[in-house]
Amino acid sequence: MPQPAEGEANMLNDVQKRYSKGAMAFHWIIAVLVIVNWRLAETAHHLESGAGWYWSQHKSVGISILVLTIGRLLWRLGHPVPPLPDTIPSWQRVASRSLHFLFYVLLIGLPLGAWIANSLGDRPVDFFGLFTIPPLPVGTNEGMSETIFGIHATGAEIFIYLIGIHILAALYHTFRKDGAGLGRMLPLGRT
Repeated sequence: MPQPAEGEANMLNDVQKRYSKGAMAFHWIIAVLVIVNWRLAETAHHLESGAGWYWSQHKSVGISILVLTIGRLLWRLGHPVPPLPDTIPSWQRVASRSLHFLFYVLLIGLPLGAWIANSLGDRPVDFFGLFTIPPLPVGTNEGMSETIFGIHATGAEIFIYLIGIHILAALYHTFRKDGAGLGRMLPLGRT
């Protein structure tokens, strides 16, 4: 079997180091939506009146994040994550896997928990004015609804700190040029 030319071998090696284009699309769309949703919630918290529109948008974006995260997990079944370079120490590999696991827990748990909390308060979710998502069949319990919303807020705050750690780690590996930086999640540039 003929060996690929040096340029072809480098291109193939580069492709194997990157996430798939679908994974990249899911990553960046979800990342933008998470930031937008955080800002919607922060704005609603600081308004003395008129917060209803912001909360409605926050819920719609949250459901979008839930659906996209499930899509991303399904995509991942057929498109494995590229391996980390051999130069990455084992503790950083464990930290990376742990952080990504926590991201998936929060990306699913936060919107699902909020949907359950809304359902316990017998509040349907209006999805961007297009249709209504009915409450889940969990009964009504306003006290439990408030408790879950409190957990949701704490989880969201933890999520923001974890995102900061993720960004710092990506920048660290990008500037170290060890092959584990931003280039793995961007369609262009050096990995």
